[in-house]
Amino acid sequence: MMEGGRGARPYRTARFDEALKKQQHEEEMVEPEDAIKAHSGASTDEQEPFMGMKVRRRSSMFRLFKGDYIDAENNDQIRKLLTKQGDRQVLYAENVVKVTRKGKVARRILLITDMALYILDTQFYTMKRRVPLASIGKLCLSECSDNFFAVVVPSEYDTLFASARKTEIVTVLVDAFKKLSSQGETLTVEFSNKFEYYLDSEHVREVVTETVEGGVKTSFVDK
Repeated sequence: MMEGGRGARPYRTARFDEALKKQQHEEEMVEPEDAIKAHSGASTDEQEPFMGMKVRRRSSMFRLFKGDYIDAENNDQIRKLLTKQGDRQVLYAENVVKVTRKGKVARRILLITDMALYILDTQFYTMKRRVPLASIGKLCLSECSDNFFAVVVPSEYDTLFASARKTEIVTVLVDAFKKLSSQGETLTVEFSNKFEYYLDSEHVREVVTETVEGGVKTSFVDK
């Protein structure tokens, strides 16, 4: 059986569906300059509108899932990479933000196939990391409408991403994980306004999300 990761607390399908519907309903972002001013975590000149405060706006509940937002299937470099790795189908592809070990942010391509999760360079499409879906222990995200989510890989190290399409990414990963599992196991999705992820085998970062006047505020605490 695939493990849920470090101290994982599994959530059943009903709660998972309910939480994702709530987040999809609330997912709208502030203007980039406002989000950067409100940010209280990572510090960098490359800060993105994903970082910091996010307000609740009109419903995006009926936004359609597209999957491939960068036309990865028609990118020769990406196709060669996936063919070499043995992956058969692109399920999701998007430019996202990855939070680095130093608490800064870097633009990356998040690519999900029927076999693995990839982190690619946005300029040259080189592979930064490949995580087999079966190696993912759990996904961590808050109960608020922020954009952060952590992919926990117990056998290696974890990664924190930010994307306005977090709901879609989580849904794709959960579905792909279940299809890949010979016993139809479900990927654990842990909802908490305080969660931790491992930068490496020894260093841990806590992600704290809170509701404040006008929106949601996210901050990081290194332990």
